[in-house]
Parts: sequence; structure tokens; C-alpha cells
Amino acid sequence: MIFPEHERILTAIDVGTNSIHMVVVRIQPSLPAFTIIAREKNTVRLGERCQNTGQLTEAAMERAIAALKRCVEISKSLNSEQIIAVATSAVREAPNGRDFLQRVETEVGLWVNLISGVEEARRIYLGVLSGLEFNSQPHTVIDIGGGSTELILGDGHDPRSLSSTKIGAVRLTNEYVSTDPISSSEFQALQAYIRGMLERPIADLQAHLRPGEKPRLVGTSGTIETLAVLHARESLGIVPAPLHGYTFRLVDLQEMVTRFRRLNYADRSQLPGMNDRRAEIILAGALILQEAMTLLGVESITICERSLREGVIVDWMLTHGLIEDRLRYQSSVRQRSVIKIAQKYRVNTHHSERVAELALNLFDQTQGVMHQWGTEERELLWAAAMLHNCGHFISHDAHHKHSYYLIRNGELLGYTETEIETIANLARYHRKSGPKKKHDNYRNLTSKPHRRMVDQLSSLLRLAVALDRRQIGAVQQITCELRLDLREFRLHIQPSQPGDECTLELWSLNNKKACFEEQFGVKLVPLLEAAIAGMSHRS
Repeated sequence: MIFPEHERILTAIDVGTNSIHMVVVRIQPSLPAFTIIAREKNTVRLGERCQNTGQLTEAAMERAIAALKRCVEISKSLNSEQIIAVATSAVREAPNGRDFLQRVETEVGLWVNLISGVEEARRIYLGVLSGLEFNSQPHTVIDIGGGSTELILGDGHDPRSLSSTKIGAVRLTNEYVSTDPISSSEFQALQAYIRGMLERPIADLQAHLRPGEKPRLVGTSGTIETLAVLHARESLGIVPAPLHGYTFRLVDLQEMVTRFRRLNYADRSQLPGMNDRRAEIILAGALILQEAMTLLGVESITICERSLREGVIVDWMLTHGLIEDRLRYQSSVRQRSVIKIAQKYRVNTHHSERVAELALNLFDQTQGVMHQWGTEERELLWAAAMLHNCGHFISHDAHHKHSYYLIRNGELLGYTETEIETIANLARYHRKSGPKKKHDNYRNLTSKPHRRMVDQLSSLLRLAVALDRRQIGAVQQITCELRLDLREFRLHIQPSQPGDECTLELWSLNNKKACFEEQFGVKLVPLLEAAIAGMSHRS
């Protein structure tokens, strides 16, 4: 298959709780748009975890690895230039989830990014936006997966509300359904649990509605699509192709739920449009949707065939500068998310911005000479610099440790779990002791490159923090000079004010330089220069 040079082929893989989905797309940057040229779906039930330990089972991991190998082969055969793979709730929650991802990397040669629930919701939103025109009207998006349910409120611009709740068709079937057909007591317990879990996120979503707004409900993914297929077969006698845009009502869904609870597994399997694996979990999935629609107060739902995997494609296009139209707002999602967290925890942003500027200045002047980190790592250093002091929100004492916790749990958008872990660790080590193998947070960085990144870049952040010790912008410019013959790293410092000897900054540098010297094998020599009148603060 040959395409014009300007067209690019890309693969997205979603490693879910129930299934592994893949799409291969042809991107036309000039539009910008993409066309799906191949799909692959494998029901692997990765979420069938050990009941005692919560671990992913060996059988489930082997099914997933076999499916991923097939996906990689298909992707290669279509000349895809890159595979972007993400994993969601099953891998997120399993104690051996990260071990599984390492196995995938070793056995398949595929790096899978672990993403948080809210990041999953954000990318689902991007996927839906790529296939549905919102016309600036509010829409609620619901995605019912195997392990979680995502709810999003948006109008085509920034998402107003993003949530991920630990209720999914596989999870609830495993935990609440042991009878076949389901007993009345199990059904009532399941219904009550779903309602209880959905009340809070739906109330939060509705709090973002403006007076008089009645959002349209859009549904995505396997459970909702299966319900639409069943409804279409019964009401129309055929299944529309595509299913995109198909609508059915809450009253029709309620009838389906009533029927499912009366049928056993064998009977559900025989329903036209129902496959065997879906028949096992369809009741729990349908009940999640029924309760969500009831709490939302909507009478119908419309199908969108685009979801997380398409959102992964859109996110890649955004980060690579291929989209500048109606989705332009998303291109700065990382920066805006960091600033939002900084404001939430009342960070002194003037100080943080100076520290970030100094840290990036050190990074840029030493790049290619003392380290080989690139643009992506530079971005993580910026985020860590902006948030390094957020732990003060909890307490001054051990605030670097509090910063780690707040960043780790602060729902940063636009980042993978590994990236968030890296940012949190960088912030954690801006003061006190350097990274140590015995530290739990440091051990959470499972790959050597990420640990090395934290080792080296946290030492740069320490110097940047020292250079703004008084938090008054005392340092106007820094110039780095590496003297390999003397094993010296000379840091030429120009103060902002004539006559300022920057005594506290120099003291702090000497106090914080040990990690830097250890990492790069040089002696740090700070040299105070004369202030230059009229120079800008930006070097």
C-alpha cells in the first residue's frame, strides 16, 4: 500500500480490562484528519485477576501478550511508523501491573504507557470530538469499560468535567454476580452499588452545567455498542453500518435489563448480535448505563464509534503540531494542567517560574555536553520546577515529600503515569537527600533510564532552587563553562542588582551542589560577575 509522502500511518493500541483494541490510521496533515485503515479487537479478559491477591493471572497476561504480538505484526505489515499503546484500569490497579508492562516490553518489544483514569477520560473526549461535531453545545460522554466507567462533560472546547469511576462490566460481574440467571438479592445489591458509585461523579458533572442546559448523551465502547446492536436488530431488523449516530431510549434499555436478568448465560448468548464473551458481562454493563441515564435525567443515548484509541491518535497529532483548528486548545493541556495544580496548592508562581527558567537554562547549556536528554525530558523538568514547592500546602516540614504526594495524586492531565511519577520524583529531590534505592517513591520508577533521568535532572533543579534562594529574582543571568582539563563546572552568575553579592544564593549553591558533582563527575565552582545594566531577565 503506497501513500503520498505527506501522509503518515500510525497505530494506537488500547490495553483494556476486557479487550485489546487496535486502530491503524492514515493521517493527512494537510486537512488535518485521519482515516482508519485497519481495526483489530481481542477479548483477553486481562481484568480476571486473582481473587486473593488482586494480581493479573498468568493466563490473562499470556492471552494479552499473544494479542499484542498479533497487533504489532499487523501494524508492521501496514508500514505504520509508530505504535502508541496505553493501558488502563486493570493494569493500573494490579500489584503486578508494572511487571506485566515490563514483560510486554521484553517479549513483544512494545512500550505501553500506563494512564490515569482522568487522563483516559480526557483522551476519550478527544476521540469523540474527532468523530462528532458538538457545535459548542454541551454533551455528556459515557464510556463503560471492563474495569471503569468514564464520564465527561464538554462542549467542543475544554472539557468541563472529567471523571473515572471503578465500576466496569467485567469488574462488577466478577464481584457481584454468582447466580445464573442472577438472583433478586444479587441484582438489587448490584444496582444499589452502581447507583452509590455514580451519584458523586454525576453530581460533580451536573455542577458544571449552566442554567437551562440539557446536554445530549453520547455513548462509546463495547458494552454500549452491543446494546445498540441488540436494539437495532429488534426494532429495525438490521444493524446500521456504521453504528455511529444510532440512538435508543432509556425505556428500551430498561426493557433489555429486565430481560437480561431473567435469562441465563446460554440464553443471552443466543440473542442475535451477542457474542459469548459479551453475554457473560452484558447485564452489569447495561445496568451501569441504566443507572447513569436515570441519574443524569436523560431519555436517550447516541452512539459514537470513536473512543480512547482514536483519542490517542488525536493526542499524538496535537503534540506533534498537526492540529491547529477546533482542537487547538488541547495543545497546551500539559502546561495548563500544571498551572492549575500550582494554583490549587497556592504555589508562589513568581518563584516557581524563576526556578523553572533557571532549571531549563541549566538544562539547555549542559545538553549534548554533560547530558543527552531531549525535549520530552525538558518538559518534565519544567513541570517539576513549577510544582516543586507545592508540598508547603500541607506543611513546611518535609514539604519535598508532600510535593511528591500531591503531584502523584493531583490528576495532572496530558501525562502518562510514568511521566507523572518522574515529575513527582524530580520535585521530591529538590532538597535534602538525593535519590536512594531504599526510597519507595524512587523504586516506583521501574526503568533505569527514568531513574537516571531523576538522578541527573533533580541535581539541576537543586541548583536552580538555590539560585533563587531569597525568592526575589536576585540572579539575572547564568553562564555555564565546562573545563574538562580541570574537571570543573564553572557557573558564572550575574546579579540583578549592582552591589548584590548574592551571599545567600552562593551559600545555598554550596549546600546543594553535592548531587550535581556526584552525577556529572565535576567540581562546581560558582563565580559572581558584575551586574549588567539593562539586561533582560531572560538569557
